[in-house]
Amino acid sequence: MTSAGPQLRLLQLQQRIGYEFRDKALLQLALTHRSAAKENNERLEFLGDSLVNHVVAERLFTQFPEAREGQLSRLRAKLVRGSYLAEIANQLDIGSCLILGTGERKGGGRHRSSILADALEALVGAIFLDAGFTAARDTLMVWFTDSFQGLTLSDERDAKTRLQEWLQGRGFDLPTYQLVDVQGADHEQCFFVHCHVAPLQEPVVGQGKSRRQAEQDAAKGTLEQLND
Repeated sequence: MTSAGPQLRLLQLQQRIGYEFRDKALLQLALTHRSAAKENNERLEFLGDSLVNHVVAERLFTQFPEAREGQLSRLRAKLVRGSYLAEIANQLDIGSCLILGTGERKGGGRHRSSILADALEALVGAIFLDAGFTAARDTLMVWFTDSFQGLTLSDERDAKTRLQEWLQGRGFDLPTYQLVDVQGADHEQCFFVHCHVAPLQEPVVGQGKSRRQAEQDAAKGTLEQLND
């Protein structure tokens, strides 16, 4: 964790994740990487991983009653993969509160996807131990709200994944997404994102009620232009 205002950072983190810990030691442990201490978040990460898989599977089972087992498995794999969890961790700015060893801190550990994903799962495990399954599930459901809203069985791969595969299959660099504007009041915000890809000279604009939705919209628009 950075040296400036650690207690304030923890308070702000709890506000961002939507859960206040009764046992602050659990929160501290969930943020402690193995490079920083013998007592670290690996065991909590193990517990949180199981909880994330369970909660996501339960929601998918309910949301798609007509889905086959294979479809549900593919959707779950998309939502619980490390890169996806790291995106959520980035949105919650978990990296600014991580407790890292000197090497990891200097090596950019706060931005490493694997560390962020593990910390997110560790936080879920910590919430479970602090307040039980319902609290952990409810918190996770808030984090995954946009993810579940954008899912369909007609296309189990989201637009960002399909765009990435299209570019990689043709030897292009991965797309970059740039947040360019946020409009509206807090409860009615609209996010605007530019998607930049090498085959197109101009960026494609996407919009949505969250940055994630705007990025998906931009990726979808980019694919449509690339396939024209």
